[in-house]
Amino acid sequence: MSPMTTSRSQHHSTRAHSFNTAAAQYAANRPSYPPALLDTIDHLSTRPLQGARTVDVGAGTGISTTLLHTRGAHVLAVEPGTGMATQFHRTHPHIPLVRGDGNALPVATASLDFLTYAQSWHWTDPTRSVPEALRVLRPGGTLALWWNIDAVDIPWIADATTRIHRFLDVDPDVPIEKSGSGAPAALTDTAGRLDFTRRQVRWSRRVSLDTHLANIASHSSFLVLGEAATTAFLTEERAHLRELFPTETIEETYDVDLLLALRP
Repeated sequence: MSPMTTSRSQHHSTRAHSFNTAAAQYAANRPSYPPALLDTIDHLSTRPLQGARTVDVGAGTGISTTLLHTRGAHVLAVEPGTGMATQFHRTHPHIPLVRGDGNALPVATASLDFLTYAQSWHWTDPTRSVPEALRVLRPGGTLALWWNIDAVDIPWIADATTRIHRFLDVDPDVPIEKSGSGAPAALTDTAGRLDFTRRQVRWSRRVSLDTHLANIASHSSFLVLGEAATTAFLTEERAHLRELFPTETIEETYDVDLLLALRP
């Protein structure tokens, strides 16, 4: 492995583990997902979520896992991070969780109806996570990957996204969570191995300015910067947004980008 490859791998690992230091912040401020997302998954799958054996990978603090549980799925959470798992247990003690990740799932072969990744597939190595998905799903079982993506066709969101990308010095076409993340990258990573159907579901939530800024700060790109740099950016961002939203109530709008594949 070249020094440059090693450096990228170490940076990737640092970003992935950064959430463990901010699990409570993540749980309190990150957006959830709309009911229409689960309706779409039900519609595109061979069986309903109700009563289905389901594993939610990279479960984090349980945002997606609880939605699956409420839908009636028999869901097991899989989470590699100590801090995130601790927060999950604290908030959702009634839902089972095991430590692990998508590259080596602690699940029996051909045992699942659904395998889900909410905002987490891009932390896996597809050369390992794709074969693992095919191994653990039953024939006809569903692999569902999804991400909340900022709706940049809305002018204030586009402007805010530009400021974030400029501050982080990243490609303006790349989501801030991780370079190469999201559905387009997943489609490239899995080409020829999984046949995905892609859907987008738009939704929004109204939050305080404080919550909006805390949500931004909970992304790995900011968590690895350190408190001083993040605080400096958020101070400027607060000033920008106060001019637009003098009541300090903001409507965040997202497109949930969903990829769904059925195991042959």
